[in-house]
Amino acid sequence: MKRRKLWAGFAGLAAVVIAGVTTWTIQSESAAPPDSRAPSVVRASQNPDVLLETALLQMQKFHDAEGATRTYRRILKLDPHNKIAWYNLGVLAQQNDNTADAREAYENALKVDPHYASALLNEAILLRPSEPDRAIGLLERAIAAEPGAATAHLQLAQILAERNRDAEAAAEFRRAVEADPSLRSQVPEDFQDSVGSSPTSSQERSTR
Repeated sequence: MKRRKLWAGFAGLAAVVIAGVTTWTIQSESAAPPDSRAPSVVRASQNPDVLLETALLQMQKFHDAEGATRTYRRILKLDPHNKIAWYNLGVLAQQNDNTADAREAYENALKVDPHYASALLNEAILLRPSEPDRAIGLLERAIAAEPGAATAHLQLAQILAERNRDAEAAAEFRRAVEADPSLRSQVPEDFQDSVGSSPTSSQERSTR
């Protein structure tokens, strides 16, 4: 089965990167006793923002999902209300088809921020096959939080179409394409008329 694309995997991490901070020393256990480490390294190892940067490097540069998972759990020991750490734990679990852990992580992120659109969307994708009604509710919440979230509109449209709610589906497909024209190719043929003509098609007709 083709795995659905997760929304904004590791979204928001770039916003917490601290310029000029070197994090290589906190990616592995130090061989020296903790008391002998430099104070700046000790402070860095206890700083959730620096650890978020470390996790980003572990994923993007080293492709070390297990290491990133450990780093996120370390962050949550320091800051149990860190929604980015909870969200990215959910992304990692979802990528590994660990649906129970993914759902728990997204729910924890949403306890911190009930309007966290990325967590709402990814949990909806997770629940879409088994709990479509709950997925619809989550997508509606994501859209309320970010009305221009094209992927949320697309996912909602697809579920509505599957449930034969064609008028509502057509409206959501149209909103998805208005927000992101590149999604037009993902609109089913039966709903292409509802999203209007592509700019290219319109230009071609105008030159005839």
